[in-house]
Amino acid sequence: MDLSNLRPAIGSKRNRKRIGRGPGSGTGKTAGKGHKGQKARSGGSIKAGFEGGQMPLQRRLPKRGFKSLDKKVYALVNLRELQALFEAGSVVDLEAMGQAGLFNKIHDGIKVLGDGELDKALTVRAHKFSQSALDKIAAAGGKAEVI
Repeated sequence: MDLSNLRPAIGSKRNRKRIGRGPGSGTGKTAGKGHKGQKARSGGSIKAGFEGGQMPLQRRLPKRGFKSLDKKVYALVNLRELQALFEAGSVVDLEAMGQAGLFNKIHDGIKVLGDGELDKALTVRAHKFSQSALDKIAAAGGKAEVI
């Protein structure tokens, strides 16, 4: 047994369908395209959403809402999570929060929110802080540093 003896399993390989090669092939004459019509012609494909000249659904529906091009998306971290995961006196930065699994993906930064209580002095480094988070971190004797 060596590499030159290897063969695919019987029945696992099939020849490609040869379209338009005579009546004996099973797909002769119209080559599986039926009789006439747009799809039978060369180049006769229609775009997704085309409805034969009728106003397409995506244009019939009303436009709604607004998407800001400048919107910032922050990963949110609450003080309750910092209280549970970090020891007093530790520095809580992006790397430490990532290793603790506090966020999945950073888009435009991390924002620390003031939900929960904090009774440990932590040095927290993040892109943004809510006012209540700043107050609670300072009250616990810690520092909030904006990156």
